[in-house]
Amino acid sequence: MLAPRLAFIDVETTGANPVVDRVTEIAILRVENGQLVERWSSLVNPGMPIPPAIQSFTGITDSMVADAPDFAALAGAIRALFADCIFVAHNARFDYGFVKNEFRRIGEDFDAPVMCTVKLSRALFPQHHRHGLDALIARHDLVCSARHRAMGDTEALFQFAGLVAAQFERSVLDAAIVKAMKAPGRPAGLPEGVLEGLPEGPGVYLFFGEEAQPIFIGKGVSLRSRVMSHFSSDKRSSKELKLVQQVRRVEWLPTAGELGAALLEARLVRQLKPGGMRLPSDAEAVFGLRYEPAQKGGPVLVREALGGADPAGWEAVFGTFRSRKEADHALRELATLYKLCLRRIGIEAWGDGACAALPAKRCAGVCAGKESPAEHDERLLKVLESLRIRRWPWPGPVALREHHADTGRSAVHVVDRWCLLGTADDETGLAALRDDPPARAFDLDTYRILQRWLDTPAGRAAVTPLG
Repeated sequence: MLAPRLAFIDVETTGANPVVDRVTEIAILRVENGQLVERWSSLVNPGMPIPPAIQSFTGITDSMVADAPDFAALAGAIRALFADCIFVAHNARFDYGFVKNEFRRIGEDFDAPVMCTVKLSRALFPQHHRHGLDALIARHDLVCSARHRAMGDTEALFQFAGLVAAQFERSVLDAAIVKAMKAPGRPAGLPEGVLEGLPEGPGVYLFFGEEAQPIFIGKGVSLRSRVMSHFSSDKRSSKELKLVQQVRRVEWLPTAGELGAALLEARLVRQLKPGGMRLPSDAEAVFGLRYEPAQKGGPVLVREALGGADPAGWEAVFGTFRSRKEADHALRELATLYKLCLRRIGIEAWGDGACAALPAKRCAGVCAGKESPAEHDERLLKVLESLRIRRWPWPGPVALREHHADTGRSAVHVVDRWCLLGTADDETGLAALRDDPPARAFDLDTYRILQRWLDTPAGRAAVTPLG
């Protein structure tokens, strides 16, 4: 066997976060010198409702645990089963985090050496990409009496350990065991099991320090891999090291796909304003430049606020800018290339006489009567096309569908004129959005996300016009 004394364990829980969720079932197989010496399992009253999705997934219902003992009543038996044993589980830090946090709730410490059979499988079978328990059961013909029930999963792990112990030489096993028992890097203040509870699918994650406001919000196509990368010591920059040292809590919101994650991340950053991220200043809201030739005694380009507005009337609006400096920089480049008047386009203060660019022949001279305003503005409107908000390619709203095969999550994002009208989980929610759509409200980050998404073949293939 892998070691003289092992305790194989699996826990079923009310959710994936060991800090807030609770254990609903535990199974332990104590193995000494390769022999099974004790087999133990129990349902556990979590002291909180089990979410319907979890009940459906595990088959453990509120009524099943209503009369079960709570963790405090089982703690003595659990501690005895782990005496002098290595704690062995699949994605072990997840189970270990739940057990450790359950002991913490009753005022007791719990510590044990930990071996992860996911890491063990990766070390021994690097040619395979999948090392989840379903993959191991299928690949090695393991027998599981009840998948997603604690004893059934624990029995499968015991079989896997016996199989690899018989298949590999001791030196190979010992090297793999070292990898399987290596603890991941994490901030000292982050509880055990939190990172391991992260799902593999796409979504958004939030890092919290001591305060209620998040310090960082990010997204990933695999939440677990993306979050773990923050804590990988060989990949940290000094800035990231400073960030992860502050992390005390991690929360996450799974999505059906990459687009949903990007849209949700942008919305949460805008709403929650995480303290550890560099965000655009609110001093100047997003604006565009409207062409107003009828103005007298002033420039022909005037600001128009874009944030939260309906893009329907933006035929004469050009550009999306977060600051006066950004707009002036873009216009100055165009002015130099096409001999536009700095005064007429609003970069230089309005006044009598020629603009500052005329003596250097960088202005064609509308400010000195050398060309007509109509000639100047015809050229101006042509070059402003490069700044125009992209035209909406459909006559009305469209549905952008996402589905993640591994998690089974689906979502439909309803978009019109680059404005997100809402996201539905199913056709009923989509029908509600179609029947009573909210008003269009432009957001620059959403616009840019949708542009990038619809420029990809996969993005375009996910579009269904709604008419």
